[in-house]
Amino acid sequence: MDDTELLRYSRHILLPRIDVDGQQRLRDACVLVVGLGGLGSPAAMYLATSGVGRLLLADADHVELSNLPRQPLHDESRIGWNKAVSAAAALCALNAGVVVEALEQRLDAASLPALLARVDLVLDCSDNYATRYAVNAACISAGKALVSGAALGWEGQLSVFDPARGGPCYACLYPVQSAREERACAVNGVAAPVVGTIGVLQALEAVKLITGAGSALRGELLVFDGLESDFHRLKIPRRPDCPACG
Repeated sequence: MDDTELLRYSRHILLPRIDVDGQQRLRDACVLVVGLGGLGSPAAMYLATSGVGRLLLADADHVELSNLPRQPLHDESRIGWNKAVSAAAALCALNAGVVVEALEQRLDAASLPALLARVDLVLDCSDNYATRYAVNAACISAGKALVSGAALGWEGQLSVFDPARGGPCYACLYPVQSAREERACAVNGVAAPVVGTIGVLQALEAVKLITGAGSALRGELLVFDGLESDFHRLKIPRRPDCPACG
């Protein structure tokens, strides 16, 4: 890192659990963010401002007016843009030192393996089961940790799935055969700050995993109740008969 970077990230570097070595690990890291909506916007924003060196942003959707209250990477001038492209433009303005690559596509079992070979960590900020299961399976195959978030109404949840280093996967928590139709926020609504809270926490887990600071949420589900401002941590058992990692 040069003097400008040392100054920029000085508050991180002052933290004993990060220091110069941890900040260098962030600079050297490559993270895939799947979905640049309500979760992916704050998550990608804090990854970029934290100094993660390379970000791959994947989303096939386009910015709509109704997205703006909970997706702060996008603005009125970019309505109609692909979300990954819009997010990349915003992140480059926030931190020109971060390399950002926009992928204007919905990821699936065919496209994920090549992408995961390029990254150190994956954030699942998607909004549909098909993508979540595909990302989960690909992360298991590649031995990459997965930071998974979700939010609906006044509630959100967060976990780190990393079977290669012990613990369950996403399908252990939500078996494929029991998955129900998506309860989309377009139908049920969602409180914008709740989505933002979970997205920021996804970025925090990513920073911890990359730097080695603290303990990640492996094998635990963090549940946030926005109406009561309450957090609960629940243990997630690994399923011996899990169709993905069993």
